[in-house]
Amino acid sequence: MKNIIILLVLSVISIGQGMAQKFGYTDMEYITSKMPEYQQAQTEMKKFSEKWAKEIQDKFAEVSRMQRAYMAEEVLLTDDLKRKRQAEIKEKELEAREYNSKIFGMEGLLFQKKKELMKPVMEKVQRAVSKICMQKRLDFMFDKSSDVGMIYSNPKHDYSDYIMEELGIDAQPAKGIAKEKTVKDESTVAPKESSPKQKSTTNKLK
Repeated sequence: MKNIIILLVLSVISIGQGMAQKFGYTDMEYITSKMPEYQQAQTEMKKFSEKWAKEIQDKFAEVSRMQRAYMAEEVLLTDDLKRKRQAEIKEKELEAREYNSKIFGMEGLLFQKKKELMKPVMEKVQRAVSKICMQKRLDFMFDKSSDVGMIYSNPKHDYSDYIMEELGIDAQPAKGIAKEKTVKDESTVAPKESSPKQKSTTNKLK
């Protein structure tokens, strides 16, 4: 299905521009599978995932232990002690569920750790994509293994400003803020190797 969508997009581009634009595709899943950096990041991710999963398992095991102990002693407890023990169990279970959500929930610690570990790999791949697109004079590059689809586009084909103008949206303040932030960042971060101006979408590596 993804390949069909990409082909349709490419067909529209080709027809609309009279074949004036050049495009290509790649397979990021295959490329990253051959990258030692990617494999190392995957290994690190597995370690963190297993470590956190064990911690959560231990927390729920403690809840189960407390529940079994309560059931075994329930007939001997006063009503006040029953309520106290039940509250303790409930609090412990809530703590375990919250920790599980903190780690494996949407944008939780595991998600953040994945972004941290994958960022260098993704940046390296994106630099390679941009370089090849410029060398081969490609206007668009698609990834057939990703739902993202487009991973590079020549900025000269960006018509966002025209659309915003049509909608009556003033883009100047936002751009001014972005420029100010860039200058501020450059004053505190060591300069990096310059790269061509581009607009690209980096696919989410699996």
